[in-house]
Order: sequence, then C-alpha cells, then structure tokens
Amino acid sequence: MTTLEALRTTLAAEHAAVYVVGALGAQTSQSGAPALYAALQDAYVQHRAQRDRLDRELRDRGAEPVAAEPAYALPERLGTVAAVERQALELETACAATYAALVAHTAGPLRRWAVEVLVRTAVRELAFRGTPEMFPGVGEHADR
Repeated sequence: MTTLEALRTTLAAEHAAVYVVGALGAQTSQSGAPALYAALQDAYVQHRAQRDRLDRELRDRGAEPVAAEPAYALPERLGTVAAVERQALELETACAATYAALVAHTAGPLRRWAVEVLVRTAVRELAFRGTPEMFPGVGEHADR
C-alpha cells in the first residue's frame, strides 16, 4: 500500500466515523448519560478535525481526496447506553486499526501525527468501556 492509498483509506474511514458518531450522539442524552454524551461530543470533534487534516494532506500532495458516501449503514438497536457504548467502541477500534496501517505506510511528520491520532483513538476506546492494549490497532499483538 502506498502512502496515498493509506491516506485515502484513512480518509474514507473518517468520513464514516463522523457520520456514525453523529448518529450515536443523537441517541444519547446529555442529562441521562453525561459522560457518554461528552465522550461522543469529543469523538465527533476529533474525527472531524482528523478528516479535515487527511483531506488537506491529500490535496497538498496533488491527490484527489475520496468523497464521503451519501449515507453509511448505521448500527441497529441503540436504545440503551450500553448499546451506544458498544457501537462507539467498535468504531474506535476500527479507527485504531486504520491509523495503525497509516503509521505503517507513512514517514516523518505525517507518521508522527498518525501515531498521535492512534494514541488518542486508543484513549477514546477507554471512554467507551474498552480495555487498554499494548499495541492498539494491531490485532496480532492483542494478547501481549
């Protein structure tokens, strides 16, 4: 995978993340689940900023960024706080894997940024009841 392909793949994942996190936030009450609401708000802001950075990175390299899909499949049965947390955790886990791949296919300042995002993503997983991992986003090392 080239750096441009990794950037495009990560941008596509961020388009989906922004959409899904927004939908999860709509299923959450600020008064009923303030910690979850705050975590989703933070995730939404972070994913938008990351999406915008990836878009700029591609444009700065003379490449056309991938466009967002008109809609994305949304999880079903989001009627409980636990269900929303579970879906948010799945989303962040998938994003960690995507950023781990970006780290593997970049160098220099872009790689440093990708590592920073990977760390933030791993920390966000904890807000959604995830467990700490030694190598977030890298499934083959999850048992260490």
